Amino acid sequence: MFYLKYRPHTIAEIDNETPRDVILSLLKAKQLPHAFLFIGNKGTGKTSTARIFAKSINCLNNAYTGKGTSIEPCNSCAHCKAIDRSTFPDVNEMDAASNRGINEIKELIRESSLLPLSGKYRVYIIDEAHMITTDGFNALLKTLEEPPETVIFILATTNLEKVPKTIVSRCVLVQFGSAKKTEIVHMLKRIAEAEKITVDEKVFELVADHSDLSFRDGAKLFEELVLSKKTDFTSASLIIGVHSKDLLYSAIETRDITSSLEWINAYGKTSGSFKMLIEELLLDLQNHLLFLNKVPGTSTLLSFSLKETVLLMKLINEAYGQLRNSPIQAIPLEVALIEYYDTMRS
Repeated sequence: MFYLKYRPHTIAEIDNETPRDVILSLLKAKQLPHAFLFIGNKGTGKTSTARIFAKSINCLNNAYTGKGTSIEPCNSCAHCKAIDRSTFPDVNEMDAASNRGINEIKELIRESSLLPLSGKYRVYIIDEAHMITTDGFNALLKTLEEPPETVIFILATTNLEKVPKTIVSRCVLVQFGSAKKTEIVHMLKRIAEAEKITVDEKVFELVADHSDLSFRDGAKLFEELVLSKKTDFTSASLIIGVHSKDLLYSAIETRDITSSLEWINAYGKTSGSFKMLIEELLLDLQNHLLFLNKVPGTSTLLSFSLKETVLLMKLINEAYGQLRNSPIQAIPLEVALIEYYDTMRS
């Protein structure tokens, strides 16, 4: 997948400009905080940036080992390669969604008290940090207050409100805003150059316009066009027209049931995955819900009211649960939208 294959591997390649500049400044100053909190929506580059940071401070061929003045990771030494392969003993990644309890955090704290095995620093990257339990956060707090000099924690979250203020106050906050159109275009051009693909210039902007402000979604959509050999503007417009959720959202907002069902029918005929579609719809609606409730770091392109958003989430979530037993994959979503229109009319 393009998104995984072309993750940025250097600071210069980080497409999200604001966090790139913050990390660059901190690395140049060589006054490293012991804890970071990366805040931003899905697909904005939090994990990729964390890995690059870990490589920079453990690289064998840059300023952090006294070789030259560059703070970029060389990506060729044993340490950089091991971090890229997720086999470096001093860089540990943990998904708090599945490792959120007190026992997992206690084990992490025990390991952090040990000196690095190979590198200069131990780096702990904790994704979905807001999922850590209260007991887990309490255990982590003491370590953040009195951290070992050779340990750096990078907590990443999509939901700042669920992270205790005592944890937030002990971290350097780095905001990963939604991807800008120019930043997505920059990423797509980087991918096209690496793949040696000739692409109509307008296609980059077209894809960026339909990427839901996400680098990940932009790369996925661009890959779909490349695999289907639809990289000229006319063909790309037709493909994106079918798969663009913007058209579906527009139909839902205007309560145009005919256009909604036509879109779903066209989506199904192009072999679209309804499981993936519904997951994306729920993620969009969840983000919109957080935005309506003024959660920091969230943005939206939708215009549903709070009542409409909650109802859509409820019905579409029910449709997701019905997919497995449905002989026709489009039916649960179609029924959900019809129920939505009927409820809003009453």
